[in-house]
Amino acid sequence: MKLTEYAHGGGCGCKIAPDLLKEILSGLKPIADMNLLVGFDQSDDAAVYKINDETAIVATTDFFTPVVDDPFTFGRIAATNALSDVYAMGATPLFALSIVGMPIDKLSPETISSVLQGGRSVCETLGVPIAGGHSIDTPEPIYGLAVIGKVNPAQVKRNTGAKVGDSIILGKPLGVGVLSAALKKNLLSDEAYREMVSLTTQINTTGALFADLPLVHAVTDVTGFGLLGHLKEIIVGSGVGAEISLSSIPFLESARNFSREGIITGASSRNWSSYGDYVNHFDGMDASELNLLTDPQTSGGLLVTCAASIEDRVLKMFCKDGFSSAARIGHIISDPVCIEVVP
Repeated sequence: MKLTEYAHGGGCGCKIAPDLLKEILSGLKPIADMNLLVGFDQSDDAAVYKINDETAIVATTDFFTPVVDDPFTFGRIAATNALSDVYAMGATPLFALSIVGMPIDKLSPETISSVLQGGRSVCETLGVPIAGGHSIDTPEPIYGLAVIGKVNPAQVKRNTGAKVGDSIILGKPLGVGVLSAALKKNLLSDEAYREMVSLTTQINTTGALFADLPLVHAVTDVTGFGLLGHLKEIIVGSGVGAEISLSSIPFLESARNFSREGIITGASSRNWSSYGDYVNHFDGMDASELNLLTDPQTSGGLLVTCAASIEDRVLKMFCKDGFSSAARIGHIISDPVCIEVVP
């Protein structure tokens, strides 16, 4: 059987819907600690704990069910996705731990080992050792990493701090969730599959470079909540609004076509139900375009707000790292906690 046939959903599309997650966490209060610089209160990408004036530890966990059928590729995508959370904080990863859940009565040891080897290959490329981990027997395949990194406490990048007039830049095109839905229906061409794998294994190392740029005000990565969901987290945390132009947003053309045919993930509609009240869109936008804006991205691109004066510099940094589709998609406005989608 194919790996994706063991999973009810795939990749970051398995995330709990934002409104339900908020309800689940509502009764949990952060434990006070003056050295905990970033906790779970703002739905940021990783926790940050200050060790001294020069060093803070960054910690994250990320794992999911298969988004592709090849075990080695699944491992690569899951590891890339987990490491992205550290880079989104302006940090550099130090080491990682594996998180493994596998149906051992259904998958061979060779298949499971191949998943782990895929994850190891990504970490090895970055010089990040996998120092151990934990494994259990589960009905669905699950793989990911807990990643520990470091950053100067004064240079942490968060999903808050966006300022009016900031440019909004997206590092990767949207549509990976739609392609994963097409894959499960055996509709994805070889070319589209290669494009999907290429994007989901492209590591967001550019994020670490933003630590040296104080005019980069907010950073996050676009994953399971879709572009609108993660942009909503930025504007809520920053007390501002955002205007994005649909024509400026990079989309995968194959995903556009599938979306027009109604091939989408279930997470897309759950996402919209969770944060649709924060979004105003122009009358001419159709459902297929909205589905792409809420499409859950597995190992998606960085979402950055920066002063307009360094917009070109940020785009050149993305381009130098191989993110040729990186684009300015809008700007931050004063209207609080509202996203305006314009043509």
